[in-house]
Amino acid sequence: MRRIGIDVGGTHTDAVLLEGDAVIATTKALTSTDVLTGIMTALETLIDDTAFDPTEIEAVMLGTTQFTNAVIERRELTEVAAIRIGMPSGDGLPPKVGWPDDIAGALGDRVYMLRGGYLYDGRPIAKPHEREIERVVDDLVDKRVEAVAISSAFSPMNPEPELELARRIEEALPDTRITMSHRIGRLGLLERENAALLNASLLSFADGVVTAFIEAIRARGLMCRFFVSQNDGTLMDAEFARQFPALTFASGPTNSLRGASRLTGLDDAIVIDIGGTTSDIGVLQGGFPRESNVVIEVGGVRTNFRMPDILAIGLGGGSLVARGGMSVGPRSVGHRLVDEAMVFGGDTLTATDIAVAEGAAEIGDPGYVAELGGDTIASARATMNDMLARGVDTMSPGEQPLPVVLVGGGAILASSFDTAGPLVHPEQAGVANAIGAAIAQIGGEAERLVPYDEQNRDANLQQICELATAQALRAGARPDTLRVADIEETAMSYMDGNMARVRVKVVGEIAGLGAPASEAAR
Repeated sequence: MRRIGIDVGGTHTDAVLLEGDAVIATTKALTSTDVLTGIMTALETLIDDTAFDPTEIEAVMLGTTQFTNAVIERRELTEVAAIRIGMPSGDGLPPKVGWPDDIAGALGDRVYMLRGGYLYDGRPIAKPHEREIERVVDDLVDKRVEAVAISSAFSPMNPEPELELARRIEEALPDTRITMSHRIGRLGLLERENAALLNASLLSFADGVVTAFIEAIRARGLMCRFFVSQNDGTLMDAEFARQFPALTFASGPTNSLRGASRLTGLDDAIVIDIGGTTSDIGVLQGGFPRESNVVIEVGGVRTNFRMPDILAIGLGGGSLVARGGMSVGPRSVGHRLVDEAMVFGGDTLTATDIAVAEGAAEIGDPGYVAELGGDTIASARATMNDMLARGVDTMSPGEQPLPVVLVGGGAILASSFDTAGPLVHPEQAGVANAIGAAIAQIGGEAERLVPYDEQNRDANLQQICELATAQALRAGARPDTLRVADIEETAMSYMDGNMARVRVKVVGEIAGLGAPASEAAR
């Protein structure tokens, strides 16, 4: 089976061609302002260098920053009507509370609060009011609303209020794009509502982006399936990506961790992905990124997406070196490295120049940094090593040292980095992120609040595993490859009845890719 993995970074866009587990070809292209141009340049280089038959490619997997950048830069966002179901108890903090003014303004000021919803134990908060619902739907029709985000109290446990309201809106406004919070966020109303609002604001943009990607690969003779990386290390197909673009947030670091696992064979390790602007430090647990249990901010908005636990520090190949090496980063020349760094004839001293000057890398022309002072080189090296050491200490999961895997185009910056565990710099480390995209699997996740004691723990856990499995199957996983990748159990001490929050993640291979003929034909 041949597949192509592409990952868009802040400086470079990487692409790899895999046959089974073997890396056949790799390439790097500078990330373009419009993103798509850089992707197509990388893809065309891969095609020209290998002269492969496009009909042999079964899938293209893409990790992209476009949707994250749209939120951060406040562009390509559609106005969204926010509908919260949970009155009368849910009106203390309105939708978009705490949002930065600019992004709150970009999504507009249409907010509707409805009675209804359920508590964690299944009891209704209030009975829905039919006339109230009719007024909201009529107002949406009058204003010709293009996007709606619906959030209901504890909807991951009982989504019926969201499903029923979405049905009513679709009947009245069939072209309106709708995001229901139970399909995108976890427990926690405000953060889940925020996630739904961000996703709804990106739906129109996502439709255009996915269409452009598909048309571009089709124009190059690739008639295969197309997938987009999610932020939990799994994939979604093109149609799913049109509905849930926000699930791509932080997919870049996730791909790097998954690629590091494949390149080294390690399931448990600390991974440092050094790019042109930042170093992302994460932890592999069971071959997948350790997920964050804290609220994640995206563009200043608090969300509860499935996100990898990543520490980003301002150290990359383009990081500016100042004060005789005492300061490195966080400012960076980014994708302008090949124009502004000294080894390329520029006049800006960067971390890459230090690596070349000390003989750790062969990039550009070493003659341009031959006169660089030894004290500056030594000081900059000590600064970079200290930054990485402190980052690893912060992310270390326990006293037992783990291997530290270096990946990314800037991994040369850590060539002399000392760690408690063994330092691993695998071959093809520079394109680990694209490899991670190419090998990603299909996943499903379920989360519930349940009574949890010795009598009912196993039964409740089995039920949640079955829900996660069903979700993975709906997403397109092969049944014979499914496995439980992660189980998280958290006691809820402030609730009655020994309640616990239980989250289960199930993963499997993509149905129809590399499967037996009988399976692929289903």
